[in-house]
Amino acid sequence: MTDIKEVPDSQKKKLTFLICLILAFTVMNGTMFNVAIPDIAADFGLSPSQVSWVLTGYILVFAIGSLMYGKLADLFAIRTLFTIGISFFAIGSLIGFLSPNFATLIVARIFQAMGGASIPALSFIIPARFMPSSRGKVFGYVASTVAFASGVGPIVGGLIGGVLDWRFLFILSMMSALSIPLFRKWLPIEERRKGSIDIPGAILIAITVASLLFVITTYTLWILAVTAVAGGLFIWWTLKAKNPFIQPAILKNKRYTVTVLTSFFGTSCLFGLIFIIPIMLRDLNALSTIGIGLVLFPGAIISGFLGQYGGRVIDKRGGVPVVITALLLIAGGCLLISTFAGSQAWIISICMLVAYLGFPLVQSSTADILSSTLSREENGVGIGLFNLLNFMGGAFASAIFGAVLEIQGVTLRLNPFSSSGDNVIYSNLFLVLTLLAAASVTFFMIFYKQASAKGAEVI
Repeated sequence: MTDIKEVPDSQKKKLTFLICLILAFTVMNGTMFNVAIPDIAADFGLSPSQVSWVLTGYILVFAIGSLMYGKLADLFAIRTLFTIGISFFAIGSLIGFLSPNFATLIVARIFQAMGGASIPALSFIIPARFMPSSRGKVFGYVASTVAFASGVGPIVGGLIGGVLDWRFLFILSMMSALSIPLFRKWLPIEERRKGSIDIPGAILIAITVASLLFVITTYTLWILAVTAVAGGLFIWWTLKAKNPFIQPAILKNKRYTVTVLTSFFGTSCLFGLIFIIPIMLRDLNALSTIGIGLVLFPGAIISGFLGQYGGRVIDKRGGVPVVITALLLIAGGCLLISTFAGSQAWIISICMLVAYLGFPLVQSSTADILSSTLSREENGVGIGLFNLLNFMGGAFASAIFGAVLEIQGVTLRLNPFSSSGDNVIYSNLFLVLTLLAAASVTFFMIFYKQASAKGAEVI
């Protein structure tokens, strides 16, 4: 590919706004449908296991797509990939809006995921490729958008689903098609890079990821055999192929692996937090969906503004201190929630605010570190793998904590400062999240420093 010069400041502002806008549609598309599941089940007469495929099918395709688009961005023009991705996303939304039966709805969600996966994957690549001098600031805006949209999504979903019908949730996603002409106008023109896609490697890693996520979301343990076989074949093929789907050199870069693992565990904490909080508020505080959304809303709003400030700090001082600050905020927030679990909703909202502040900071800072660590040729697949692992971290956290919450009669109180009662299981889970966040920041501080001292040499 010919060298692409950094885009002008006026174009940066337009691209940043457009990226954040389309990313908000994508994030809200996921969180809005979480609150619509009961209505969909009632309309089509579905059992909980059947209707869960509205989310499961989307998760499986979206996770794989986030890696695939990252790899494709190493070879093809981003404006082309965005055009294809957003088109699939909008077409899937139209099919969903018109869906007469459950099978059509599942097809619609798969189309949505096929296209929607391009948006977060490419949104983190654009700043690294076209705005290198201010990528930290842009990463801050992008991560802030994710945090804000994840908090607003349930409220919007509850309002639209309550006033109109769950099908109208697709209308917002259909509007994403309006961004295609703007992306094609504002994104730089790129030539096709030399190289080819490792099709066998792509198929093997897709089967590995899909089967593992299937196990996580459905608890079908025998599928682990498929994961093991496909994963083993992928490793064998990667070591054998001349141009494998994921270059082993990326994983041998110690700064990259340390940062990705830190992000994986940090994101697991955040998604575990976001998964448990609504269940706790409904169980202990008897809040409605809208009420739960209002508890989350202050954290989403304030973290959106803080993320922008964090992006500017990243540009000036780098991502390392911001990663540490983000994980400490997450640990502190989880410890507060563990201590006050079962208290009034406004107290939980304040505690949640502390943890939520780490949401945009951990994503923007780790993305910035990876962008500066990887070469231009490795950037796409490297950030794609980063997105995939973050997504899987969220899936792991939701599955594990969901299983733990089904345990009855928990009386052992791990946090000596929390009260006793029905809140004990929630207090214990948030204490576990506190320890996980603390372990993550300790791991990062020790091993990233070692990797930097050795100049990111091969492990």
